[in-house]
Amino acid sequence: MNIFLKVAAFSLVMVAGFWGFASFGIPQIKPAPPPVEEKVDLGAMTMDQFIALGGKIFNGKGTCTLCHNKMGRAPMLSDIGKNAPLRLKDPRYKGTAKTIEEYIFESMTKPSMYVVAGFGKSGTNDTESPMPDVTGGGIGLNPVEVKAVIAYLQDAGGAEVTVEIPAMPKAGAEAPKAEEAAPLKTAQEVIAKFGCGACHKVAGQTGEIGPNLTKIGATKNKDYIRQSILDPDAVIAKGYPAGMMPKTFGEQMKAKELEMLVDYLAGSK
Repeated sequence: MNIFLKVAAFSLVMVAGFWGFASFGIPQIKPAPPPVEEKVDLGAMTMDQFIALGGKIFNGKGTCTLCHNKMGRAPMLSDIGKNAPLRLKDPRYKGTAKTIEEYIFESMTKPSMYVVAGFGKSGTNDTESPMPDVTGGGIGLNPVEVKAVIAYLQDAGGAEVTVEIPAMPKAGAEAPKAEEAAPLKTAQEVIAKFGCGACHKVAGQTGEIGPNLTKIGATKNKDYIRQSILDPDAVIAKGYPAGMMPKTFGEQMKAKELEMLVDYLAGSK
């Protein structure tokens, strides 16, 4: 009986020790909250405030500075006011914009309409842009945020600010409810919709900003891959800074889409 009590007591002590170490000895990972839409009073906002809002989105939720920086991953935008009219006249331009404002909007939502030489996807001869549509995928800017970023880029790029601050919706007016989209059917569709290939080599895409995922399943299991999608800063891949990957995929992907993507990456060996 004494031996049993000693073993039981020893077991309790060990369990308590492991619990204490796990709770207090290991640094706890607390992921940053996902970017959220700015709550603004458009009716009381001045243009300077609207431009400042655009700058905050450009440097934050929009993740624009991950590529548009001095590292040369994407064109610098400080001269957009001078460069936009030249690009609209370029024979390679495929869009319909007539003004700088329209050009910037098109560049944010249909970036392959014009690809600056040297910044296209590998193998496309600068006909396809690696940049995703900022209104979808992991960025998801709403119409007000897009207009604010355009105003900021016009101001910062030396162009006249032609964007008008959107009007506040009328009191009691309800926004139309969008029909929920059906779940995507393949992992390749998930990768395309959420712009994974803009940063990663994956599924035939040639992004170079993030880790190469073509053989990720050879070294990482499903739990690691799932965590990297839902909480990308929990474990940072060697050689890459924190804060590069959007933290909103867990909110935007359906559970079925997430698991399809996890299965696909885990099987990429």
